[in-house]
Amino acid sequence: MSEPRPGTAVSRLNLANALTVARVALVPVFVVFMFSGGDNTSGWRVMAFATYALAAVTDQVDGYVARSRGVVTDFGIILDPIADKALTGAALLCLSLLGDLSWLVTVVVAVREIGVTLLRLRMIRYGVMAPSRGGKLKTLLLNCAIGLYVLPLEGPAASVRAVVLAAGVLVAVVTGLDYVGRALALRRQATHPVPAISEESDAG
Repeated sequence: MSEPRPGTAVSRLNLANALTVARVALVPVFVVFMFSGGDNTSGWRVMAFATYALAAVTDQVDGYVARSRGVVTDFGIILDPIADKALTGAALLCLSLLGDLSWLVTVVVAVREIGVTLLRLRMIRYGVMAPSRGGKLKTLLLNCAIGLYVLPLEGPAASVRAVVLAAGVLVAVVTGLDYVGRALALRRQATHPVPAISEESDAG
């Protein structure tokens, strides 16, 4: 993993952040495709799926690029999960409006995503909360499930996507609670720091 040299500022204008911004830009394109086609929606659904898949791939690539090139920035750390939530939220909202997905799922995921986003923004004064591994798993499961729901599938494939979606929602709830715990710990650490023990006191 490449790291920036000490004292060297990392510019926000880098490939990793550009990919994250591109993911945000693909959200309205996806929405247009979802509501296009009239009575013949199959072709538009495939286009919507391709757009969603492309946006989801950038979520995997931007993090790799940022770490491998040593261009991890606070801007990217904050924008990346917001981009994920914008993409996921838009897709769930579209599917519920079109009657393809229960509103209960959309509401549960939306409350979790908005809540975590607001929590992370509020905690900036104490420190940046990086996305957890569980959060990334949640994103992967929901992306897979949503992609399958976007496609006009029937039979066993429809059952598989329901199982993947249920797993994604479960992980979303669990990781949401984990973020709350991490935020409380971060606040305690910032407001009540543990005093450092000097070497002299150890030697005594």
